[in-house]
Amino acid sequence: MSMGIESAGLEGFALSLGLILALGPQNVFVLRQGLLHSHVFAVCLVCSLADATLIAAGVLGVGSVLSGVEDAAVWIAVFAAAFLTGYGLFRVKSAMDPEGMVAEGESESELGPTIAAALAFTFLNPHVYLDTLLLIGGASSRYLGDERLAFGIGAATASFVFFFSLGYGAKMLSPVLNNPKAWRVIDLGVACIMFAIAGAILAPHV
Repeated sequence: MSMGIESAGLEGFALSLGLILALGPQNVFVLRQGLLHSHVFAVCLVCSLADATLIAAGVLGVGSVLSGVEDAAVWIAVFAAAFLTGYGLFRVKSAMDPEGMVAEGESESELGPTIAAALAFTFLNPHVYLDTLLLIGGASSRYLGDERLAFGIGAATASFVFFFSLGYGAKMLSPVLNNPKAWRVIDLGVACIMFAIAGAILAPHV
């Protein structure tokens, strides 16, 4: 691998990791699934693959097409805010229900709805399009051929490293948090984050 290809891959990895580290609904969802030991591998894989798909689209130049679609950002923001608000309310309800405070086993939710939620947290987040299609896609335009491919692979690799580290890192902490009081605090905290992000997403369009 030439130094140009290697440096392009490292730049893509660093940029993607820097963007994904920002607290968002997708990260909070993965963290909670890890704490619950609930479908951790599936959730991490789905989030990583979804991000990798968007990064590939960005590297291929799809971002310039999306930015030209009239009112696309507004509708994405509305659907995202509605989804996040609904999920926040669900977490408040869970915090009020001691029977919902279980941090063991895979029985907390079915695999299908969990994967659907992971996809929703990814694709209903307007910032993911800014990060992957526009920022990462735009940064990749400085490269051509193999270097551009290396940049995209590096950026996608960062998603896999981050989500699996987050999910399984949280999973190791769950025995410490396996009690109703801890989960009441966690769920209320998650709800507050969801409400705050929903408000921030809608604010520019109100």
